[in-house]
Amino acid sequence: MSRRLILSLALCGFTSTSSASVHWLGEKPTYNYGTTFGLPWPQGQHHPENTSFTVATGSNERLELQTWVTGHWADGSVKWTGHAISASENLADKYTVTAQNVKNTTTSPYTNKTGSLTVTDTASKVTVNTGKLTVSFPKEGSILIDSIQTKSGKVVGKDGHLVLQSQSGVAANSDGRGNSSINYFNFLSNIEEVTVSEQVSVRALVTVRGKHQVQDGGSHEDWLPFVLRFYLYANSDSIRLVHSLVFDGAANEDLITGVGIRFGVPLEGEAQYNRHVRFAGVDGGLFSEAVQGITGLRRDPGQVVRTAQVDGNELPATGTWDVRVSSRLKWIPTWGDYSLNQLSSDGFTLKKRTKAGQSWVSILGGTRAGGLAYLGGATKGGLAVGLRDFWKRFPSGLDISNAVTDQGDLTVWLYDPAAQPLDLRPYHDGLGENGYKDQLDALEITYEDWEPGFDTPYGIARTSEVYIFGFEETPTRDTLAGLTEYINNPPVLAAEPAYLQESKAIGTYWSVPDTNSPQAATIEDHLDFLFKFYEEQVEQRRWYGFLDYGDFMHTYDTDRHSWRYDVGGYGWDNSELSPDLFFWLYFLRTGRHDVYRFAEALTRHTGEVDVYHIGQWKGLGTRHGVQHFSDSAKQARISQPQYRKYFYYFSGGDERVGELMDELLDTVNTYGILDPNRKVRTDGWVPTPGSTVAIGLGTDWGALAGGWLIAWERRGARWEEARTKLTNTIAGIANLKNGFVTGTSLFNLTSSTLGPPPLDPNNTGYVAVSHLSAVFGLPEVVSEAIEYYGSSLPAGFKDAWLDYCYYFRASAAEQIARYGVTFGSLNLYQGHSRLIAYVANERDNATIAARAWQQFYSSDGLGPTAAWNKTAVSGSRVVQPVDEAAWLSTNDVAQYGLAAIQNLALVRDTLESSFP
Repeated sequence: MSRRLILSLALCGFTSTSSASVHWLGEKPTYNYGTTFGLPWPQGQHHPENTSFTVATGSNERLELQTWVTGHWADGSVKWTGHAISASENLADKYTVTAQNVKNTTTSPYTNKTGSLTVTDTASKVTVNTGKLTVSFPKEGSILIDSIQTKSGKVVGKDGHLVLQSQSGVAANSDGRGNSSINYFNFLSNIEEVTVSEQVSVRALVTVRGKHQVQDGGSHEDWLPFVLRFYLYANSDSIRLVHSLVFDGAANEDLITGVGIRFGVPLEGEAQYNRHVRFAGVDGGLFSEAVQGITGLRRDPGQVVRTAQVDGNELPATGTWDVRVSSRLKWIPTWGDYSLNQLSSDGFTLKKRTKAGQSWVSILGGTRAGGLAYLGGATKGGLAVGLRDFWKRFPSGLDISNAVTDQGDLTVWLYDPAAQPLDLRPYHDGLGENGYKDQLDALEITYEDWEPGFDTPYGIARTSEVYIFGFEETPTRDTLAGLTEYINNPPVLAAEPAYLQESKAIGTYWSVPDTNSPQAATIEDHLDFLFKFYEEQVEQRRWYGFLDYGDFMHTYDTDRHSWRYDVGGYGWDNSELSPDLFFWLYFLRTGRHDVYRFAEALTRHTGEVDVYHIGQWKGLGTRHGVQHFSDSAKQARISQPQYRKYFYYFSGGDERVGELMDELLDTVNTYGILDPNRKVRTDGWVPTPGSTVAIGLGTDWGALAGGWLIAWERRGARWEEARTKLTNTIAGIANLKNGFVTGTSLFNLTSSTLGPPPLDPNNTGYVAVSHLSAVFGLPEVVSEAIEYYGSSLPAGFKDAWLDYCYYFRASAAEQIARYGVTFGSLNLYQGHSRLIAYVANERDNATIAARAWQQFYSSDGLGPTAAWNKTAVSGSRVVQPVDEAAWLSTNDVAQYGLAAIQNLALVRDTLESSFP
């Protein structure tokens, strides 16, 4: 029976069983060290309390499956599930998850041939045994992992801890170094809390929270709070670490110079010539050496001996070597320290030395290192550690030290101390701007909304992924090369777009591609062009770096053949006009691996670096600018939770992204501290903490509502509070005489109710329509909310939304007839065509649908007469050859993409007749 038929029968009530399949994105991976994935389910089909989930391969082999619910429908039925499968050497092309009511099922035994995961949680530590590795996590002190032990009992890793280095300032230039009074600090991790997940049948999650504590007698408060999430899977000899930091220092006084994770590798009893060092190079290449090399010597120990060392095997007994070598081993240097430094996206260097105090010897240089290093012995085993997106997140590094001692050290640098300090100071001094009048005037020339004290990094965050592998013996070169590919492209399981669409669990405002007409095929070609162009621009413009990777620029400078990286509000995009939504919807409908990776990197950046996670602006994001935090517009529209929702569900409920969304539940409180419209407000309202606050019904409410809806779906600790706020505000909007057209409102922080704005306290009808209101996720949030509530939706809300959608681009006469005034001069009509398409779909009105396509093709934005190509630029006009599409801006790209995708989903049937 086909999957679609099973689903259809389930929806009709003929069976209590349904199934859905997932497949690997891209090529089937070589390794699976344990994988987590998400699956959606249609409404009303399964309930958490009486549904079991099983998984099988295409050959019907049952595997052990761990399941948890990540999202619920309003009726409490399962909307999204997260699943974990254990590590396996035999990978299937696809896996089918079957959901069945417990009362009707006969449970089949799981197939778990090599043992299950066990967890021991005591007062002092958490110990996880995967069947291949036993890992111990202390609950206090500086040591995060005190031992990593293989199945045979070898301890291959010890004393894992964080290392942080900082300095109190930076010399203005190299000439000032000698007269500097800069202080330097070293910090180690200081554990505050260790917890382990409740479910541990296939996957255990150990979460460690703490701060960095100064060492060596330095004077500095504990700072830079961290959250470390260690994922361990049954039958796996790998650990995945998600490492999150929040910056809570002073930009002028706390300059980070190094952020790393260090492990000890026991080597006692291993001969120096049996100790091995490995570094991943370029495109599968590998640097391989022994701590004491016996190749290339003046005298030959013998081919068998040389081959054994090159292959990483234990060397034959020295008595079998040529005596001219074995008798002179003491004269052959041992190399204790190695360092690989990736200081740009295009270059790394590798060097070594015999020990501290001796000169470094250069080994080689290269372009883009793979980001993995190994230290170990042929008989003692060893440890490999890798940083995902190593060269993309430069400056990064890998150090091996003390390799000649009984315990060597292996350090992965998320920020390499060999680089210049991480400089988070403002990029300009204010330029003499004095007061709002000057700031608004400056906005007219550089598009930057600056204000003193607002260009601060305090509260921004960054998350990195690290992989740790334990080995009984030195692995082959091919194995390590394969692991390098694994850490940079960790396997992803996902359902087919058609099933995602059928489930309706991630919106009904998108559809799978349809190229059955020239018009539709052209739109599909344009969407593909836009994605590929931005993907190429990331590479050509080198939009990489510790903080920058994942983002792209806002606007292009045709004269300089460059994006406007240094011009105020035209720099980094920071989610302006929802490119996050466009790229995620493009993935939903295509299922493409390259699109997923692009959108994933975007989510990891925008949700961390562009948003404040602590402090008075917690929950707000920063408008586009030269630095990710430099603009003074701190607004909820940038931190819109809807942008993270897709990755959260697809990843099986990524805990870090879930944490970010939880943080946003308090965003509304910031409106009592900071008024987003303070520079242009004319109604006299001023914010008061804990009181009634002014919120816009577009960018503000859309972001708040998005967070409340997701919290309700997830059923976390505050879901009932979120549901109340969402329901009350939806009812409040419905009760406004002009609904969404009112534009602004007052929200009571105590009662969570929403009422008329300051200028219309009696709700006689106020009109304030902005072109920005519906371009930061509002249509997607409202569409999902209306479907989620169903018949329980507060009366009048849907009509209020349909009115806004219809009248935004209605004629002046229609606007006056309905609201008494016109909406004035607006723009972004192409992006808003998806609003009129929504009306047409809801009312089944072909005339309105034709109007949507007319607005899409013949208003502003990217029309059919746009160039739809790129131009190569080279020679002395640019630093290096690049492609440009001077007719593009990121705003237009995001809104064209969203309008095209949603119009095709909502009014596809009228495309050909509307645009023959």
